[in-house]
Amino acid sequence: MKLHTLQPAEGSRKLRNRVGRGQGSGNGKTAGRGQKGQKARSGGGVRLGFEGGQQPLFRRLPKRGFTNINRKDYAVVNLETLNRFEDGTTVTPALLIESGVVKNELSGIKILGDGNLEKKLTVQAAKFSKSAEEAITGAGGSIEVI
Repeated sequence: MKLHTLQPAEGSRKLRNRVGRGQGSGNGKTAGRGQKGQKARSGGGVRLGFEGGQQPLFRRLPKRGFTNINRKDYAVVNLETLNRFEDGTTVTPALLIESGVVKNELSGIKILGDGNLEKKLTVQAAKFSKSAEEAITGAGGSIEVI
């Protein structure tokens, strides 16, 4: 076998269909778009969700509720998760991401009071629940709101 004899497997490569390109292709003249009409025009076609004049689904369904565009989503971390760090560590959002506890910081990190904390830690986060705050200070650690 020589490099110049190598060829792709039969049928693994297919030339793209160049529509509107004259003889032999079978896609000349109207280029597979049929005769006239909205879909034959350049830029033609109907908008997203259009159902031929029938009331579209998104208009038939009732609209309920409200979406707050200023909503903040916090990445939550439970107290028991913080036990993996050594005594006296300063737990920062960067450290939580680096250690794989949190994948994405989102709008900040919130510490929740689920589980027991046996380590004395300095925890930096955007928010703390009341129980988490009490548990961290109760274990001899401190909190910093950033």
